[in-house]
Amino acid sequence: MANPDALKQRGARAPFPPTLKSHLAYTLLSGLVILLMLSLVRLALLVYNSDMIGETSYATVAEGFLNGLRFDLRVVVYLSIPLLLAILSPWAMARRGVFRFWLTISSSVVMFLGLMEMDFYREFHQRLNGLVFQYIKEDPKTVLSMLWYGFPVVRYLLAWLFGTWLLSLLFKGIDRITRGDGNGEATPQRRVAPWYNRLAVFMVILLVAVVAARGTLRQGPPMRWGDAFTTDSNFVNQLGLNGTLTLIDAAKSRFGEDRANIWKPVLPQDVATQSVREQLLTANDTLVDADEAAIRRDFTPPAERTLPIKNVVVILMESFAGHSVGALGSPNNITPYFDKLAKEGLLFDRFFSNGTHTHQGMFATMACFPNLPGFEYLMQTPEGGHKLSGLPALLSARDYDDMYVYNGDFAWDNQSGFFGNQGMTTFIGRNDFVNPVFSDPTWGVSDQDMFDRGAEELAKHDGKKPIYALLQTLSNHTPYALPKDLPVEKVTGQGRLDEHLTAMRYSDWALGQFFEKARKEPYFKETLFVIVGDHGFGNQQQVTELDLGRFNVPLLLIGPGIQEKFGAVNHTVGTQVDIVPTIMGRLGGQARHQCWGRDLLNLPEGDQGMGMIKPSGSEQIVGLVQGDRILIESKDMTPRMYRYQLGREFKAELIESPDQPEMLKKLEAYIQTATKSLLDNTAGVVHGTPK
Repeated sequence: MANPDALKQRGARAPFPPTLKSHLAYTLLSGLVILLMLSLVRLALLVYNSDMIGETSYATVAEGFLNGLRFDLRVVVYLSIPLLLAILSPWAMARRGVFRFWLTISSSVVMFLGLMEMDFYREFHQRLNGLVFQYIKEDPKTVLSMLWYGFPVVRYLLAWLFGTWLLSLLFKGIDRITRGDGNGEATPQRRVAPWYNRLAVFMVILLVAVVAARGTLRQGPPMRWGDAFTTDSNFVNQLGLNGTLTLIDAAKSRFGEDRANIWKPVLPQDVATQSVREQLLTANDTLVDADEAAIRRDFTPPAERTLPIKNVVVILMESFAGHSVGALGSPNNITPYFDKLAKEGLLFDRFFSNGTHTHQGMFATMACFPNLPGFEYLMQTPEGGHKLSGLPALLSARDYDDMYVYNGDFAWDNQSGFFGNQGMTTFIGRNDFVNPVFSDPTWGVSDQDMFDRGAEELAKHDGKKPIYALLQTLSNHTPYALPKDLPVEKVTGQGRLDEHLTAMRYSDWALGQFFEKARKEPYFKETLFVIVGDHGFGNQQQVTELDLGRFNVPLLLIGPGIQEKFGAVNHTVGTQVDIVPTIMGRLGGQARHQCWGRDLLNLPEGDQGMGMIKPSGSEQIVGLVQGDRILIESKDMTPRMYRYQLGREFKAELIESPDQPEMLKKLEAYIQTATKSLLDNTAGVVHGTPK
């Protein structure tokens, strides 16, 4: 007679004794399934929006898919974290049912986002971003109605359910084939690897996972959305991104620690918008799209205030602090070449950077958007993918050629991604220099190499089209990229600033050499040169809570007939967001833009100028500079007003003024309205010419 207990044991599956090999096989095959699913979702996005391919070659589209694999690998790593951690525990490795549930649900969510993104991209030409959360905030009934009637919701839900079912089958099949024998039966005689073997394997797997999640072997930051912008096709570049990651980044930016730094509205929005329009619009501006955008306008400068120029060259000088510039009052002979150039151009001696880091100087100068609380790292956030109305957009609309020459790597601060998205096409960085005079392992080539290459590229430009160029220095940044045999005398007697000021003197020398070459070329006489510091740096004098020494920088315009029309020195207050409107005012012709600054040479009579400044990081402190006064507002103190003085007698004194409440309202209205415009994606103009 058969033994009932024996029959029960024979019919029941023995507990699964996992081995390290079987678990790694299960993890690898599961990861490949997720990777395949992500590639199919990307293919669906491509097919669904195939009308956007245009004449793009197959090779270019393939490049987008290859870029996408790098981003997809990051998602695979994130979803595989529970399986990777399980390597450390035989009990955890045996929990195959839990893993199947996790992989099915998490992959299903990612697939759902991919399906949702197909129409999202068709509508907005962007991958999933903060707009998702903006819609969630809106009236749910209206949003649901819009989705139900505007999109094939039922088809998407059915496709999602079918895909989820298929994923569950695949993960179940992988479970069976990696259990041990062909029948999926356990083999109890197998021994689990000892803990030290599992720990060693875990460390190797962890290293591989970190590299895959970073997406790059370069030093510095991990892969960012700008790393997908490698082609001339914006659609292909966007195709290379991963919607799940862009949505996660948007959520971190919107709800994370930095997002908490966004200043909440304190004024009725119509009051704030009207205040900003009164601050920024002049008699030369005509407001357009008033219901959609805060300060979008058609700007038509008076013909008599223009210059006979064709090209524009913007030179962004690293850490070019006003307190150490001879033309602004410094007695230390740090910038003799700039001081000489100042005698042939128009110098603004009350000029400030909008922030205190290079990336803030870049987007303020070229995209004319301010440095806002919570968006100090705009170029790296999802909102940095919005189209702004800066110099690339405005001059690309006029069929200008462009060029961006830089000592370093354009992946830093997401420069290539940000400026490529804004409209720049030609980037010359550290890897494009052959036999440089000096190359620093951290930053790149020296300033003289950068300026030599810039002069060479400008000289060989055919001149058939006008050109705008951005030349950005880097040597004056720690660790200072200086050649061994310096062409200038080292600075001494300034204590801890000696090395910094030596680097600044070297950058000044390299600037002088560039102009010596440029003035010999035919293009020089029809070019407007704009020289500005990206930010300053602190010295021994810390003036006000904002430390004005970190913000005060020179702005110098050099062009044909500029002194004859506008003089040699201008005392108007300005910040970097005023640069683009000032350039457009000299070029002439009507332009549609939404710059958060003004043409400094077309201000109303008696207007002393104004500008909003804010330091980098999470410091919740901002300032409004107007004339010779600065109002400082912080979350941690009551507003304070100072009367400041720049130059050799750099100082500030605390004052009281009856118009302080009005200035405070202007400052808060400016920040509130600019922030709303950025979040609503209404801060720019796609085409910089009026319709």
